[in-house]
Amino acid sequence: MQALLFFPVAVAIALTPGPNNFCGLNNGMRAGVGAALVATTGRVAAFAIFLTISAVGLGAMLLASEAAFTAVKWLGAAYLFWIGWRAFRSRSLGGTADLLEGAEVAMPARAPLRTLIAQEFLLGITNPKAIILFAAIFPQFIDPGQPAARQFLVLGSTYLLAEFVSTAVYASCGRQIRRLIRTPCAVVRLNRATGGVFMGAGGLLLAAQR
Repeated sequence: MQALLFFPVAVAIALTPGPNNFCGLNNGMRAGVGAALVATTGRVAAFAIFLTISAVGLGAMLLASEAAFTAVKWLGAAYLFWIGWRAFRSRSLGGTADLLEGAEVAMPARAPLRTLIAQEFLLGITNPKAIILFAAIFPQFIDPGQPAARQFLVLGSTYLLAEFVSTAVYASCGRQIRRLIRTPCAVVRLNRATGGVFMGAGGLLLAAQR
């Protein structure tokens, strides 16, 4: 019953726009919904680490540490700028081959799933917003009169499931965008927009406060 009540809240939180959800949109657009869902295991693994840290009480310590928060923030921003710059410079939908003006848009060579999983993991583990979520917001749903470990397991599993729901939504939207890309010029514009969004997310991350 606790999980059923928490699930709508978890889905609403998981659907909040952010680097990982935009990554899911991007993966759905370039690799398909199935690949995006598999890649989400990387995000879930990162968030599971934060959940474990929160469960043992270390999350509050990380949240209170200016140095730890700043380090995670800068690492996350640097990674977002890097993948944004790569996308911005790419001239193909898959980032593996150049397109010539006037050529037809072929189906791109898909990145290996391990690459997509690693990308999701790195985005998740270097996102200080996740620390805030699991160390400050998540414990508010814990009933102090009940065993905490079991509640963290139930609510944590529920939230991680909600992340797959979020990916399915964003990746499906990405797949619809993919169907609209017909020309090499459109691919270049899409890549520049994608790169701009990732780099913009990096800038917002740098401005994030605890």
